[in-house]
Amino acid sequence: MLASTAPVELDEPVAEGVVAPDHPWVCIVWNDPVNLMSYVSWVFRTHFGYSREKADELMLDVHQEGRAVVSSGTREEMERDVEAMHGYGLWATLQKDD
Repeated sequence: MLASTAPVELDEPVAEGVVAPDHPWVCIVWNDPVNLMSYVSWVFRTHFGYSREKADELMLDVHQEGRAVVSSGTREEMERDVEAMHGYGLWATLQKDD
């Protein structure tokens, strides 16, 4: 005699609220008295692939506000971005996003 199991219907789990993407870390580039604004913009275009307009906007934030958040992601991704910014000679840090 062969035994078989009947298909079982499962209820879909109900998600309460919207689940935010897991990007709790940011890479911040800080203003410094050494690097030219054109160079900072070039770094943002080259490393992050930003358009000239976006790179210039971020560069102006660095220059005028003293800092700019240039990327967000996991801690490991932001550690790589900070290390890359250091490789270009820029002052950068990472922090947990609020």
